Amino acid sequence: MQNLWGKLLEEFLVVALVCVLFLGHLRSALVAVVTLPLGVLTAFIALHLQGVSANLMSLGGIAIAIGAMVDAAVVMIENAHKHLEHWRDAHAGKEPQGAARWSLIADAAAEVGPALFVSLLIIALSFIPVFALEGQEGKLFKPLAFTKTYAMAAAAGLAVTLVPVLMGYLLRGRIRAEHENPLNRGLIAVYRPILEAVLRYPKATLVLAGLLMLTALIPLSRLGSEFMPSMDEGSLLYMPTALPGLSAGKAAQLLQLTDRMIKTVPEVDHVFGKAGRADTATDPAPMEMFETAISFKPKDQWRPGMTMDKLKVELDKAVQVPGLTNLFVPPIRNRIDMLATGIKSPIGIKVLGAHVDTLQAAADQIETVARSVPGVSTAIAERAATGRYVDVHIRRADAARYGLTQQQVQELMATVVGGDPIGQTLEGRERYPIVLRYPRAERDSLAALRALPIVAANGTQLTLAQVADIRVVAGPPMLKSENGQLATYVYVDTAGRDLGAVVTDLQRAVAQQVKLPPGITVAWSGQFEYLAQAMRRLTLVVPVVLLIVFVLIYAVFRRMSEAALIIASVPLALVGGLWLIWLLGHAVSVATLIGFIALAGVAAEFGVVMMLYLRHAWDRQLALDPRSGVAELDDAIREGAVQRVRPKAMTVAVILAGLLPILLGHGAGSEVMQRIAAPMVGGMLTAPLLSMLVLPAAFRLLVLRRLLVQARRNVVSHSQPQGN
Repeated sequence: MQNLWGKLLEEFLVVALVCVLFLGHLRSALVAVVTLPLGVLTAFIALHLQGVSANLMSLGGIAIAIGAMVDAAVVMIENAHKHLEHWRDAHAGKEPQGAARWSLIADAAAEVGPALFVSLLIIALSFIPVFALEGQEGKLFKPLAFTKTYAMAAAAGLAVTLVPVLMGYLLRGRIRAEHENPLNRGLIAVYRPILEAVLRYPKATLVLAGLLMLTALIPLSRLGSEFMPSMDEGSLLYMPTALPGLSAGKAAQLLQLTDRMIKTVPEVDHVFGKAGRADTATDPAPMEMFETAISFKPKDQWRPGMTMDKLKVELDKAVQVPGLTNLFVPPIRNRIDMLATGIKSPIGIKVLGAHVDTLQAAADQIETVARSVPGVSTAIAERAATGRYVDVHIRRADAARYGLTQQQVQELMATVVGGDPIGQTLEGRERYPIVLRYPRAERDSLAALRALPIVAANGTQLTLAQVADIRVVAGPPMLKSENGQLATYVYVDTAGRDLGAVVTDLQRAVAQQVKLPPGITVAWSGQFEYLAQAMRRLTLVVPVVLLIVFVLIYAVFRRMSEAALIIASVPLALVGGLWLIWLLGHAVSVATLIGFIALAGVAAEFGVVMMLYLRHAWDRQLALDPRSGVAELDDAIREGAVQRVRPKAMTVAVILAGLLPILLGHGAGSEVMQRIAAPMVGGMLTAPLLSMLVLPAAFRLLVLRRLLVQARRNVVSHSQPQGN
């Protein structure tokens, strides 16, 4: 929480600095900055009314929204600056006063206000797919989506209400012209020749854009997948799997041994483990299930270069005990997975069937195959049929010869092995039963049980072996059922590869190398199950959201071709995001998909605003000369595109400056926030290229096509013979 609050304060300061650098006017920066706390406050009020707490995810929504929140205010302020400059140029350097000033501000706001309002709504609506998520991913990311949506909705409302009023009061004093700022002059000087080349070769520009989009196939084909990035919870849980039939004494011995081995790693501070179930009926853990909580020293006491991943490797090397299969997992993540699916490892293979022996044979085959798959660090199947039981078979005829019934012998065994309460002891208000039974050493010895003395009703003394056969038999240590069938699990942990690739190879290997007996089925569970569920939901919802966004864009421009152009160009903005997450070594996760959804909304907003500038410039040219041609079209595109340089640079600078601290930061929750920020940072490298180069080229071709169609109509109308 403190980590994210610090990032939010940094972003507030960055917004003010960017506005001062590009506009050279402190009070203009104040207009943009004022909208941020108001938008954030509005979002928090809505969250409070909804009952959502201020947590890592809800604050994360604010962190990734701030850049886009201020975009509308920045564009509107910049447009007002241009109108003030033009007014001064037309009135010999005088400043507008009174009604003329407010009319000028109103015209500047009305020129871009509707499109900015719709573009911010598009960013807000782009998060609808997040609300469609269910299960863990829905509970995790919905607070982020709520916060971002509320903040963007508040920013949209403030952009068309409060910002114009603040501009009227604060945009006073000496406002420097755009060309007087050396930073703006440098950007325009770099952009003009590139724009000239784009206008000279618009079709080649679109071809290059298509080739750039095709390059995304390189990282896309190499990216892995995972449900969620592994978060550093500050501690680990050691949950090895032991073979069944483990006695309580041996379990205690192994537990102490593994605790000492774990403590040999210098970074380990405390180790506390248990074997078997806790003192509660809700924990059905068998004796061979160990749970050891490992807490570490503060990170400033770790060896140089040591990370949590390296610690896992070192702990795995330190704890090598025959019969134990190691598994080191984050404790919170593990508890959530076990509550949801019963699987303690990232990948779980459920073997379902009707007979325990058949289940065991199939699970053993899958375990053997899984160990040969690259990326699998450990694979262990539950031993569903290798539990050990002491079977007492009473010989009724022999027992009757001594006057004993089967019930009497069974009651004796229950008392000797299970215990029989013979009284109570009082300690204050607490009462404890006094249970009489054989010592553990006697209960665990077949010889001692066979020698159990029995006194018959006639006083004859005999042993249990004279009336019963006692032997150890194999049986299931625990019975699990799922969907009305018996089940056993194969636990698989990964290392060095992404979850999705390992699961794909596992499924292929099991299908090819394991011949399942009739009546046996296999189900895949664990974190992979959540990832597949989230992908299915997003596949259904994202096309619907794109349709809604298309309708909103069409409502602004009233041209199907221009709305389709903006929607079709959004994938180009995603190219940078794909390349960056691949270069950073991230896998595609639900958090990464959230980042791409946010990026798509910002890219659509970029396209809307750029198309607005181009349309306004062309409409002004047509108002001056309705018969304008290609040369006038190019001049209008130059005017509209160059006008967009300063606000675009400001927007990109604000978004990047807001996201880079999140991408490069460390601390609690940084793993998730980095996956959300990475696609947006990468997209900010290609989204400006889309709006500043590709859209002008495509707009030129669209308008040329309209001019050509209009010219043909005029030729046809003039060539028709005149009636008498």
